[in-house]
Amino acid sequence: MIRTQEQILARFKAITDSGTDWMGFRREVLIDSMTLDTLKRALPDVNTNGRDDYVKPEALEGKARDYLTFAIGKAVDHRGISAGRSVDKLREYAWLLGRDDVVQAMEDAEYEQYGVPKLKAFATGLGWPWPADGDGWREKALSRMAEGLPCDPDCADGCA
Repeated sequence: MIRTQEQILARFKAITDSGTDWMGFRREVLIDSMTLDTLKRALPDVNTNGRDDYVKPEALEGKARDYLTFAIGKAVDHRGISAGRSVDKLREYAWLLGRDDVVQAMEDAEYEQYGVPKLKAFATGLGWPWPADGDGWREKALSRMAEGLPCDPDCADGCA
């Protein structure tokens, strides 16, 4: 069940108060899912000029799918900060979709190899296909990384 605006506001406040979202990536996903009313309650001084919409519940899954594709690219390309940001954002998408089981599976998965095990936990937990099938280098690298292995045994880009 997709989270309500009240739940989103409460989570936003809890994350803000905890100080654990130091770069704001988790809150960014939540803000994008807030109505203008909820956003003004979360951030009373925010400038809402030009913002006339938010990610509606029916569009949330599609947004998460698109972001997973982006996240996989960052991980396979060894983009450390971007890969970490992607994991944080996908965790919030899972939460917004009401999938605490997926949030927990992501928490339980190792971060090694740029978070690919967490990305796989996200995709498979939602019943989505894991795009590591195929003969290409990228698919093979993704499959290896999901198992906690380097993309290539001789990787010189940081995952060996």
